[in-house]
Amino acid sequence: MGVALQQTDLLIKTRQQATQLEQTLQHLQETQLQLVQNEKMSALGNLVAGVAHEINNPVGFIAGNLKPAQDYVQDLFGLINLYQEKLPNPGQDLEDEIEAIDLEYIREDLPKLIDSMQLGVNRIHEISTSLRTFSRSDKDYKVPFNLHDGIDSTILILKHRLKPHEHYPAIEVVRDYGNLPQVECFAGQLNQVFMNLLANAIDALEESHRQRHLANIQATPHQILIQTRLAEDGEQVSIRIADNGIGMTEEVKQRVFDYLFTTKSVGKGTGLGLAIAQQIVVERHGGRLKVDSVLGQGTEFTIILPVTDETH
Repeated sequence: MGVALQQTDLLIKTRQQATQLEQTLQHLQETQLQLVQNEKMSALGNLVAGVAHEINNPVGFIAGNLKPAQDYVQDLFGLINLYQEKLPNPGQDLEDEIEAIDLEYIREDLPKLIDSMQLGVNRIHEISTSLRTFSRSDKDYKVPFNLHDGIDSTILILKHRLKPHEHYPAIEVVRDYGNLPQVECFAGQLNQVFMNLLANAIDALEESHRQRHLANIQATPHQILIQTRLAEDGEQVSIRIADNGIGMTEEVKQRVFDYLFTTKSVGKGTGLGLAIAQQIVVERHGGRLKVDSVLGQGTEFTIILPVTDETH
């Protein structure tokens, strides 16, 4: 009888140890996968930061030379005006050349060309700033951050996936931004959350593209709505990212934040993006990440974040 009890006790302990070992192994696998994903995001951030830095140097040269070039052009036009005033009859050869180059058109168009160059430089500078915003490295403490800057920089990174393709039109992004204060957070990590949620929305819309006729898409274009609001008490902000794609079944919705769960084909999904997004929002920021979806109508993710670091 005693031997049987000992064997039963040993069996129970063995099962408990096996369960603990299985849980530990699963936790290690999840941690390893998260480290791999974080390393990928870190590599992307370094790449983007490097590109932004390399862009800044030549753009700086161009921007620095445009104003002097504009002044030189005005000086040359002034000199031509003076010549024409002092030499009203320069001769047939000069008159033919003036007509051949269409001097009056050059007077009108050249300043416009320089202005368009300046606009191009300004646009490149804006892109570079957005790239640096996206790739910013987090400190070991939270800092105030403009969430709209993070969202905009993420959209810029994904812009190539929003453009029209051969078989379907562009994906429209509608921004409905509220008046938000700066939020104390790990900005780089939240940019990763925005990246994962927006990429997921684009994936859903691309899948929907394959299931709908072009005429149907043109009648009800695919769209991503990004809406931000400040709570009435001023203590929380919400970021809502909604698409009108294929939506989810109830079963998929229940598992969407599980590690390694994905409905995408091999090579297109890792099952990590939404799980890591939830971990960043919930564990790192004390917030909430909710999903609402209707099959065939679309999906909406809502991020709720405290405005200030509640761990202070």
